Parts: sequence; structure tokens; C-alpha cells
Amino acid sequence: MAVTVLSGTSGALYYKPAGTTGTFSPTDVTIGTETMVVQAYLNLKVGDPVKFKVVDSSSGGAGTGTLPAGLSAGTTYYVKTYTNSSGAMTVSATNGGSAVNLTSAGTAAAPNEFEVYYADYAAIGQVQSWSFEVTRAEIDVTTIGQTVGQTAPFKAYIPGFADGSGSASVYVTDEDAALSNRLVEDVLQRQQVGAAFKLYTDKQGTEALSRSIAMDAALLSASWNINPDDAQMVEIAFRPTGAPSFDLSASS
Repeated sequence: MAVTVLSGTSGALYYKPAGTTGTFSPTDVTIGTETMVVQAYLNLKVGDPVKFKVVDSSSGGAGTGTLPAGLSAGTTYYVKTYTNSSGAMTVSATNGGSAVNLTSAGTAAAPNEFEVYYADYAAIGQVQSWSFEVTRAEIDVTTIGQTVGQTAPFKAYIPGFADGSGSASVYVTDEDAALSNRLVEDVLQRQQVGAAFKLYTDKQGTEALSRSIAMDAALLSASWNINPDDAQMVEIAFRPTGAPSFDLSASS
């Protein structure tokens, strides 16, 4: 069987913007104005695709309760308005459409609460390259009292915890709404909850046949490289905030 070596053209970088996950309770829902007050100073922007669910704040897993009537779990909505200073938000069923009519505040008794989050990863088409490195800590397990010989004994090690770090080279464009520009701006976002990368080594037409590394991430630095001979570029550094999900095999 012939083996085909993958090239860099098979890769891709998908992203969820930072500061796009927030929580709220039934008391934060106002019937009549269709308003939900989520956390203030998030990074939600008009037109962002978002979804809603009920979560258990004590475990971070699925919670029990019902979303405000008018919203359905797993359905994509679009931010219609969001006020940074107060966190007041309305959503629409279509991008630019009218606000979804909320007819009840829903139910979510503590520790349960409602969560709004960015709907899905989106491709950044202005990425020149990305890199991700996995390292393992080494633990010294050398023992004393080894057999005396002519040569020095060697130390012994076992692998410890894993860690990861990544970077992406992103082109700056003249379109403010471009996701590449938003990624650069997100380095300065105070609340980065929601930031996530899906790094494809081999992007195919179906997800099952694609190979990828997915992670929630912290954006650590941005380094600008400007000169008259090249396109403007920013180098972004990031780190996973937990264990990445590795899907490195293609299966239908």
C-alpha cells in the first residue's frame, strides 16, 4: 500500500474568540425587553454566533433546569446587542434579525445556571503557519548504592506531567471584523474564557477523516513584524489551559 506524506497545505487553524463564554440566572432575564444580563466586559460582538445551555457551576458539567422560553439548547443564535458595561444582551434567530421573544425566565436553581458560548470553531484564513509543541517533565529516580565499577553510573529518569505551547503567524488585514484581527486583539482581552483553538494537521471534507489538536487556550503574547518588503504579520503565542484533545487518526 502506498503511503502519502502530508504537506503543510493540508493544515488549517480554527478558532473561538476569547471572552465569549458567560453565565447568567433566571433573575437576569427580563421579559418584554428580551434582555439577558450576562457577565460584563466580555468580548461578545454583534453578529457573533452563540448557543445556550444549562450547566452545573460546581462541576462544570451539564446542569438541570430549563432555558428561558424562546431559546433552545444547541440552536445557533446571533448576538443582536451587547452592552459591555452592564452585560445586557439580546439575540436573534438570524444574523441581523429581530430579537428572540423570551416568554419566560427559565428555571435553574443553584448550583445550576445558564451559559452562553460561542457556537463553533471558525476558520482563520489569514494564518501563514502554526506550531504546537508537547513536552514532558523528567523525574529523577536515581538511586544510590549502585554496584561499583570502572565507569560512572548513569542517572535514571521517568517521564512526568505533559505540557504544551503553541504559536501562530497571522497576517493583519484591513478588515476590522476579520477573525485574524480579532485573534490579535484577544491577547489583550482581560477575560479570555471561551478562547479555543482547533489545529488541523489534515483538514478533510468530513470531521471524521480530519486530524486535529483541540484545546481551550490562554493567549500569552503578540509580536508585530512590520517591514516594507513583506505583508504585515503578528506572531501569537498561546498555551492550553487544560489537556488538549488529540485526534491524530483518520477514521470514517
